[in-house]
Amino acid sequence: MQDTLILDKPEQLKALGHPLRVRVLEMLGQDAEWQLTNRELAQRLGVDPGHLHFHVRMLLRAGLIELAGVEGRGREKPYRAVARVFRVAPELLAAGGASDLQAAMIEQVQRAHASYAEAGAFRGAQLEVRLSMEHALRLMTDFLDRARAEEDVSADKVVLTLFAHPPADQD
Repeated sequence: MQDTLILDKPEQLKALGHPLRVRVLEMLGQDAEWQLTNRELAQRLGVDPGHLHFHVRMLLRAGLIELAGVEGRGREKPYRAVARVFRVAPELLAAGGASDLQAAMIEQVQRAHASYAEAGAFRGAQLEVRLSMEHALRLMTDFLDRARAEEDVSADKVVLTLFAHPPADQD
């Protein structure tokens, strides 16, 4: 498993444009040794294996997961993530090619808020500041690089989601 895969093709972003596919990648990326079949993934995610199969095939075609080997479990073959971390190439973000991915990220934030806000385990921050979009993207990249560098493998996982955009009420 690679440490980081830079997503630079629109079809890779399209593959991440559905919350279930993002959840599959999260599941497979939890441990470099994890190899799960479609049925095992469906069971862990609480979805129908037939429905999940379409999404797993899309991730496979996009090169975000791979077959873990020829040794299957029964008729099913195990899959694994190709990388621990997926990063979107800045040129794809700048071209607006990440709308499906952003929609999936928003859905994930909404699910996390519904699950954890009441227990106090959901945090958010928002800041309006005058910067060019290029500068904002550099700051975001620097922040994510620093967070990765300071990762503590003994700590519980947290998801850091960053967006940069003009104010919604700006005409």
